[in-house]
Amino acid sequence: MIIRSFLRPAFAGTVALTTGLAGLLTLLPATAATAGTATTTAVAAAGSRADHPAGEVSRPGGPSLLYRPGTHVRAAAGAPAPAPPTGVSALSWVVADAGTGAVLAAHNAHRALPPASTLKTLFAVTALPRIPSDARHSVTEADLTGIGAGSSLVGVAPGQTYDVADLWRGVFLSSGNDAVRVLAGMNGGWEATISQMRSRAKELGALDTHVVSPDGYDAPGQVSSAYDLAVFGRAGLKLPAFAEYCSTVDAQFPAGGGSTFGIQNTNRLLTGADGVRRYPGLIGVKNGYTTHAGNTLVAAARRGDRTLLATVMNPQSGASQAVYEEARSLLDWGFAAAPAVTPVGSLEPPRPPSPPRQAAEVEKQGPVARSARAAGPEADAARVAGAAGAARLAAATRAEPSDPTSAPSGYIWPIVFIGAACLAALALFAVRRSARRRQDPADPYRMRPLP
Repeated sequence: MIIRSFLRPAFAGTVALTTGLAGLLTLLPATAATAGTATTTAVAAAGSRADHPAGEVSRPGGPSLLYRPGTHVRAAAGAPAPAPPTGVSALSWVVADAGTGAVLAAHNAHRALPPASTLKTLFAVTALPRIPSDARHSVTEADLTGIGAGSSLVGVAPGQTYDVADLWRGVFLSSGNDAVRVLAGMNGGWEATISQMRSRAKELGALDTHVVSPDGYDAPGQVSSAYDLAVFGRAGLKLPAFAEYCSTVDAQFPAGGGSTFGIQNTNRLLTGADGVRRYPGLIGVKNGYTTHAGNTLVAAARRGDRTLLATVMNPQSGASQAVYEEARSLLDWGFAAAPAVTPVGSLEPPRPPSPPRQAAEVEKQGPVARSARAAGPEADAARVAGAAGAARLAAATRAEPSDPTSAPSGYIWPIVFIGAACLAALALFAVRRSARRRQDPADPYRMRPLP
C-alpha cells in the first residue's frame, strides 16, 4: 500500500512532464526547419522544355543541391528574390564567378551531355603545362592517324614543322582536331592523354566528365556537364597561355614553303562574326558543335573586377546562333544579379580531410575499416572508390544531410533528453516526498520504528 501510494503520484507527475516535453520537442524540428533554413526555389526557365521541372524547393548548404534538376537561384539576405534568367532553352547551363568559384545560378548543372569541342578546354588544361612552350615538332602521317570523319581541321600538313604555339592556336581558334592529334602525340600519346585528362578532371572535382576522345569528337560514353565545363574554363583562365590563346581573335598559321594563311576564332561572341554581336569584355573561352552534342559554349567576360563564366549546352529553341545569344543573356543576368544573389554552389573541388580528421573517421568506422586501412593502398583505393561512387549516387537521389527533416539521427538527442528529464523528475519527487514524511508526524504513511 505504501509503495503503491508512493508510486501513483510519482508516476502521474512523471507522465505529465514527459508528455509535455515530448510534445514540445516534436515541434522543434519543424520550427527550426521553417525559421532557420533559407530555401531556394527551383523554377523552369521561360521557353524551356517540358522535361525541366518547376516549383521545386531546395534547402541550401548540402552538396546535392546542384545535382537536383531544375533552375536554382537564391536571393541574398535582405534582398528581393531575383527572377531567374529567361529565354534560355539549353538543356543545361551554369553562371559562375570565375574569381571566387561561386555558382550564381544553374539549370540541370550536372546533367551528363556530350560536350563536343568544349572538351578541348580540359585537353588544354591537362596538356599545356606538360608540353614545353618553345617546342617544335615535325609532323608525320602517323601523327594524323585516327582523325574522325567530318572533324574540324586547321590544316596541319605532314612534313611541316610547327611551333607548339602555332598548334595551340590551331586548337583554340580553328578547333582543329588535327592539331589536337599532334599535341597529344607530343604529350605521350593519345591513350596517355586520355588517362591524364580523366585524372585531371577528378582532381578538379569534375566528376560528371568521362573522356573517350580528347578532341571532343562524338564517341560512345563521352560526356561532361555544364558544371564541369565551367570548372575547366575557370582552371584554364588561371593559366596565362590558355588565357592568351582563348582570347585571340585571329592569327597566321604556317603553310608549306614558309608562307602562312589566316585563321579566325570560331567563337562568334568574341569575333562578332556571322551576325552575332561581339559581347563587351569577352575573354574567350571555347565553343563546340557536333550532330550528337548540338551547340555548346563556354564563355567568359570581365566587367570591372568581376569575371563571369557562362556554360551553355545544347539549346533547344532552334533559333539561329542560339548558343551565343543564350550565353549573352546569362552573362547579362549574372553581372546584373551578382550583388543580389547568394551562391547555390561552388566550382571549388572538395577539400580532402585532414590527417587527424581522417584518422578519427576511420576510428569511428570500427575494426573493419581499420583492418581495410592496414591491408594496404590497393584495398584503401578500392574502399575510397566505392565510397565515392556511393556518395555520388546518394547526392543525386536524396536530400542534403543538413536537411533536418531527412536526418533521423537528429531525434536521438530529444529522446535522451526526455529520458533524463523523466529520471530527474522521479528523483526530485522521491526526495520531496521523503522530506515531507520526516517533517509531518501525522503522515499516515510515515514509517515508524518497529517495536
